[in-house]
Amino acid sequence: MSSISVDKLWPLFRVIVPKFPDIPNIYTRASKTTTDLGSIMIATVVNKMWGWRVEVINENNYRGPTDKNGMPDHKVLQEQDPAAVVGICCGLSCTIERAWELMDFYKAQGIAIIAGGWHAHYCPEETLRHGADLVVHGDGEPVIRGILTNWQNGYPLCSNILGVSYLCNNKVFHNSQEALCLSQIPDMDKMLVSLRNEVKYLDELPYPDFGLLRYAKMRYYPIGRNRGCSFNCEFCSVKGNVRSASAEYLFKIVSWLVETRGARKFFIVDDRLEEDLPETIRFFNLVAKKFGKQLNFLVQVRLESAENAEFVKAMADAGVRTVCVGYESPIDEELRAMRKGITSSSMLERTKLFGRHFWVHAMFIFGYPPKDGRGLVGASEIERRFKSFIRQAAKATHWHGFSIQVLKAIPIMGTDLRRRLEKDGVLFPLSIVPWRNHDGNWATFMPQNMTLKEFQEIPIRIMKWFYSPFSFARICLRAIVFPIDYILRGWRAWKAGWTRDVVKWGGSLLLKKWGKKVKFSQKP
Repeated sequence: MSSISVDKLWPLFRVIVPKFPDIPNIYTRASKTTTDLGSIMIATVVNKMWGWRVEVINENNYRGPTDKNGMPDHKVLQEQDPAAVVGICCGLSCTIERAWELMDFYKAQGIAIIAGGWHAHYCPEETLRHGADLVVHGDGEPVIRGILTNWQNGYPLCSNILGVSYLCNNKVFHNSQEALCLSQIPDMDKMLVSLRNEVKYLDELPYPDFGLLRYAKMRYYPIGRNRGCSFNCEFCSVKGNVRSASAEYLFKIVSWLVETRGARKFFIVDDRLEEDLPETIRFFNLVAKKFGKQLNFLVQVRLESAENAEFVKAMADAGVRTVCVGYESPIDEELRAMRKGITSSSMLERTKLFGRHFWVHAMFIFGYPPKDGRGLVGASEIERRFKSFIRQAAKATHWHGFSIQVLKAIPIMGTDLRRRLEKDGVLFPLSIVPWRNHDGNWATFMPQNMTLKEFQEIPIRIMKWFYSPFSFARICLRAIVFPIDYILRGWRAWKAGWTRDVVKWGGSLLLKKWGKKVKFSQKP
């Protein structure tokens, strides 16, 4: 069969990752040179089906046709190569309104729409009533073949598919062993957790095919070996059984991407890299043996893992450059409310251990609501503690570097935190704070221990204090004194200081851009 006839006969499955809101957030810059792993994995599975073509459009990393507003032009995409079925990633609440716009567009053309991701998982009725034909719960790889086969054969998408939700006679049903009406289920959260799809053996998954991503530029390649999390943090929706692929599986993916795409930079997307620690160490040892430190890895880890010297050495030997660590808060009262299982007293020493080998990116949550009014700390004291801790942590990482992000507490769908705030009656309704503002930049509930103005402004004030625009002056000064500094302290020390100042200056520019966008969005 010729390629032309295949194009005419084989339907196209288009996977779309919706664009973030226009106001810059922590994902904005990185998203322009990478993509999410989930959409690529779903597309890869479909690409191995006979009779289907597939492509991924990540609107955040997109360089194709645009409309008058600078958004990806799906009308042109449909004219060039019409999709028969569309899959829309509905993982982040802040992108769900854009997902609804996409559903409206494709629904008007009679295109079948499949939705998946954490937000859709916890809000199936909302997602279906905005245009999705089907919501997939949990992992999509086990069910996507059956769903698309149903479409080809003219059956309802949900036929004989477990772990999906759909509308029927204006009621929402969930396919388990039988079709259950969601409105008649007493404990919806437990139902969704128990019936979501899970890939049991991750080694059986295909290697992610990034060649399916269209109109994009790749710099960091997302890869992963673990799914699920064995911890139970109150603010996090990532729960469930931990499933891990072998060290060889991930190592072969890395080798394959290096050989076929010239990949050099990787982001391991596992929420906790240290799950199944022996295999994680073995993976890095395999990388070090073949590539040495030629590759660049960015990872997410818990701070406690810094005490495992073998683990730290394995990462350093394999080329890990940056560790992203969820510090969450330097305040013990808040850490207890979060169920983090860590105290602030041990944080600095562990930071020092990581800082000897890696750039440390610290992720903080500001304004975490205490439970039952216990351990209330005022806004000025919280700000003081944050700045004091950040100052000490930056000194502890002077070998490489330290950066921060300070976001407001977000009551993510499906979390115990959201359920607690709903019970307390302090959540702002979506009419006041819509989903697009659920990205950590905006107050989404009424705090107990500070004014709303303090809750909104202090996190930005902390980041502006850290990411000072005066860093540009230090960059110029370092360039001037480079010959002397190089002789006295060496290249490594000079470069570390230079990089820290460049990052701080870049952070100040992002914050300036954020401020302009916020002012514009607040105009009447």
